Amino acid sequence: MFDKYNVIVVGGGHAGCEAAAAAANLGSSVLLITMNMATIAQMSCNPAMGGVAKGQIVREIDAMGGYSGVIADKTTIQFRMLNRSKGPAMWSPRTQNDRMRFAEEWRLQLESIPNIDIWQDTVKEIVVKNEKACGVVTSLGVTIDCDAVVLTNGTFLNGTIHIGEKRFGGGRTGEKAATGLTEQLVGLGFESGRMKTGTPPRVDGRSLDYSKMEEQWGDEERGRFSFTDVELPTEQRCCWITYTNEAVHDALKEGFEKSPMFTGRIKGLGPRYCPSIEDKINRFAERDRHQIFVEPEGWKTVEIYVNGFSTSLPEDIQLKALRLIPGFEKAKMFRPGYAIEYDFFPPMQLDLTLETFRIKHLFFAGQINGTTGYEEAASQGFIAGVNAHQRINDLHELILKRSESYIGVLIDDLVTKGTEEPYRMFTSRAEHRLLLRQDNADVRLTPIAHRLGLVSDERLDRVRLKITQANLLVDYMRNHSVAADAINPILERLHSSPISQKTRLFHLLSRPQVTIHDLAVADPDLSALLSRHTKEVIEQAEINVKYDSYFQKEWDIVERMRKMEDKEINPDFDYSNLVSLSKEAREKLAKVRPRTLGQASRISGVSPSDVSVLMIHMS
Repeated sequence: MFDKYNVIVVGGGHAGCEAAAAAANLGSSVLLITMNMATIAQMSCNPAMGGVAKGQIVREIDAMGGYSGVIADKTTIQFRMLNRSKGPAMWSPRTQNDRMRFAEEWRLQLESIPNIDIWQDTVKEIVVKNEKACGVVTSLGVTIDCDAVVLTNGTFLNGTIHIGEKRFGGGRTGEKAATGLTEQLVGLGFESGRMKTGTPPRVDGRSLDYSKMEEQWGDEERGRFSFTDVELPTEQRCCWITYTNEAVHDALKEGFEKSPMFTGRIKGLGPRYCPSIEDKINRFAERDRHQIFVEPEGWKTVEIYVNGFSTSLPEDIQLKALRLIPGFEKAKMFRPGYAIEYDFFPPMQLDLTLETFRIKHLFFAGQINGTTGYEEAASQGFIAGVNAHQRINDLHELILKRSESYIGVLIDDLVTKGTEEPYRMFTSRAEHRLLLRQDNADVRLTPIAHRLGLVSDERLDRVRLKITQANLLVDYMRNHSVAADAINPILERLHSSPISQKTRLFHLLSRPQVTIHDLAVADPDLSALLSRHTKEVIEQAEINVKYDSYFQKEWDIVERMRKMEDKEINPDFDYSNLVSLSKEAREKLAKVRPRTLGQASRISGVSPSDVSVLMIHMS
């Protein structure tokens, strides 16, 4: 019935879509198997992309030729750049999206890639021969041969949905769980665990009183995720903010005795940084209110996502408490919130390519690895799809370093340290975050993607032009000065110290209060230069000047670390014979199988003295 495929991707969520597209764009024949073609790229939780650190990941995916940023831009209903009041390392793009159009655009994108076929079915088993994945068996009893398999099962592996005392199987509301795979993988020697996530109720926007809420509009000057010229919607929709109160909390507490979280029916750990409303009330008892974001689900639908009210309490308790929130007095629910438990596989069982150690040509990506969030899943899917293609064609693998990308930080954290709770990316996880900004993702990663064949020559030329133009602006400011009488009135207005003699523009722009446009007022030649460049180029040049000394320090640190990152360790190295290592270090090193000395140094339980022993032995 089926020809043999190069790559089979199991699961049509964000990880699966990026994996299928990446492998196919590199030339592999790809079969994407999904349980429901109507829910490809479904936004199972909030209708939004990006946010703190997550926005950087979306831009990185786009810089390498992935599609999450493109789809997000096409379906945006509101754009905001978060953390503008902080330094550029913290700036994080975020969009509200039209949920239905997002899924539609992803499906259309996949259908436009000739190498991708789609099959609606459930995978029950991986075909393994000689410790290598070489096919799948579906619930219809169909066996499909392939060279590599990418598992992106999301929350569907033995998924269990909880609403109060009710419990039933499901991978998402209205969709059945996937069974069989966990049991097979455990039988093959894999370690599995349980995790939990949740979602809030959805309500009818026509039943809300927005006059009692705070309006939250997007940025007037629209930003974007994609570095390409995706056509953006011309308008934006408003979101709103309201708050819980003590009456809401008291109503919720009435259901605590029926809460699956508090009664112990849920065993899996939930996301620490996105707790349910009952968990927030329990953990932060001193707070008398919590923020609720009221987010439209799309341009035309009346459905509203109640962000900040994730819950698994009984549905009658949910509605009672909702109606005590200002603006929600007459709220009507479309469906209640719920918690879901699902199987995952601790990611220390993976190589940095996301290929499993136990079974060759088998890759894991997304929530199966213990992460949470569309963006984290999509980035893993992209890397797994690329590496599946590279592996079966004996080509150089793609491993991004921590100093190159947030994606590199994410995968290194998972594979090296593992996770016992749903992993979410934050800027604080990246030690080189000043170098890993959202504005320079194309500069960092598009050349890498071009070498792989994922982006065109034209796109690389565009990045090179951006670099050249930004450097020309920086050079101009290094070499040109401005007179005191021309700039001092501007400096005084900005509450910045006046100058007594001609001063380089570069030094003046280093001041936190001064912008490049302030300098252009005093220097007509600079003003003329700026008029010939895009906002993107001007912003890049300004950041390069303001943080020049900090960048130099960061690169010095990266260079010092590179010596350890470049020292490769034989994957078959026998740590048990190295008696100078601590017992814990021998066990951890044997389990993680670090690629480099740098990765070994980040393993929990491996001390600096253990690293020194390894270094001496390798020398």
